[in-house]
Amino acid sequence: MKKYTALLLFALFLNGCDDGDLTVDNITFDEDKEAQVCGDPLTSNLIYQLKTQEALLLQMPAGSFRNENDSIYTYTIDGKGNGSYRVVYRAYDGTVASTNICGTIPPSTPKVTEEWLGTDGVIEIESTANEVPNATDGSSKITGYTHSVIFRNITFAKPSGIQTNAEFIFGKYVTTTSIPSPTFPADQEVIECSVMKGIYNYNTNLYLSIENIDTELIKPEITPTGQPRESYIETAKNNVYYRTAKKDTGSFTEDAICVEKKPTTPTVDQTWTGRLGSKESNGGIIQVTTTRLGETQTYTHTIVLKNVTLQRGTKGQNSFKLGNSFLLGTITKTY
Repeated sequence: MKKYTALLLFALFLNGCDDGDLTVDNITFDEDKEAQVCGDPLTSNLIYQLKTQEALLLQMPAGSFRNENDSIYTYTIDGKGNGSYRVVYRAYDGTVASTNICGTIPPSTPKVTEEWLGTDGVIEIESTANEVPNATDGSSKITGYTHSVIFRNITFAKPSGIQTNAEFIFGKYVTTTSIPSPTFPADQEVIECSVMKGIYNYNTNLYLSIENIDTELIKPEITPTGQPRESYIETAKNNVYYRTAKKDTGSFTEDAICVEKKPTTPTVDQTWTGRLGSKESNGGIIQVTTTRLGETQTYTHTIVLKNVTLQRGTKGQNSFKLGNSFLLGTITKTY
């Protein structure tokens, strides 16, 4: 936000660099301490770390922290310290608080006694998903991401001259996320879709599908008790996808899911893919239990995803579990 860019500059001119009690030769902050943010985490461009009389500020465009778990990514600190990626250190002559950093009009005290301005270097960020397990059903959910920030070969312009640090640890910043839980109306059956050569279930803001489903899974044959048909998620068959709708872009309907050409609304926000299954992992399994209605030719197929993990990203490290036994739903067919 432009507001906090202006605050960063305004505070400098307001406070100046008066003489004070705190003399700084080297700066260190607790690398395990969580950084704070000015304003709304979704739109703010300023995060910071505080000590009693010190502040370390990192300004980046909103959205610079990636909610993914696949790579280490970098940004270049802008030369002269006046661009979109800025690092500023300040020492004060008294106890500093968030109001000194984020206030529209910062308090007149404490005053800045020394300022270091980052003029060169790289901002390195490694993001890790915060996955919370559910011991009851074996599922898990991602509640947010922890972003570890390190400055590489950073050059500070400070009152006494130029200083370069090969590595300077800023600390950690945590963002939250909300991935909708795959829940479906209790009385809603699984739907067959010829376009995807598979089946799916959905609600207005998400759908879970099995595409290119193994043709041996759903057929008019009763399965013995406790012996469902099974087939693994593979590259060419039983492709599991979990897709969510972007907020305020519309709702999923059958016409928006089972069509060759997807409509422009709703916009798909996230796509998660089922991890390949195997006997060794005892995971990624599609199970189908089939019962028959009396002596008719009507059969009900109950579809369960066993130990299925959904993942995003090329490395598959960004993931969460559906659980030991996730019920996709039932489908009733007359043959």
